[in-house]
Amino acid sequence: MATWPDLTGILAGLPWAVVGAVATRAYMPERSTRDLDILVAAEVAQEVRARLERAQFQKVQELAIGGATWRSPSGHLVDVIEWRKRWVPEALQHLRRDPQGLPVLALPYLVLMKVESGRAQDLADAARMLGLASEELRQETRIVFQRHAPDALEDLESLITLGKLEMGEARER
Repeated sequence: MATWPDLTGILAGLPWAVVGAVATRAYMPERSTRDLDILVAAEVAQEVRARLERAQFQKVQELAIGGATWRSPSGHLVDVIEWRKRWVPEALQHLRRDPQGLPVLALPYLVLMKVESGRAQDLADAARMLGLASEELRQETRIVFQRHAPDALEDLESLITLGKLEMGEARER
């Protein structure tokens, strides 16, 4: 398992969570990635940027999706995604810990974020995580989609089916 910078001390008191490939390892076998992605609500973005600068992180570039890429003092790249989506504050209250102890979005919100991104790798991650998830977690995901992305419910069901096929029905919990 790769070890990533733990921003808990730097971002203490601010809502944030790991998303992206590093977050998926809480729900499926780890896949390789070159950076750590975190999500913050846009309302705290300026404070996050200020704290990263004080911790000697260097801004590398702005992200087209909102936010910026930073280089940690140890050389790791960290993408700080700053979103104003109405579900982000709710999602940042529903966290779990990954194998390293980093805070990650609960599965329903991580899947929602990946589906909203629409990137092929994100959709593949969503399908795999859903394929390995319990039926209870899948139902929680359906509820989150019903509230925040009802037009994507059919896509969610397709991802669940694909994930179950890929990850194997026998692994269903």
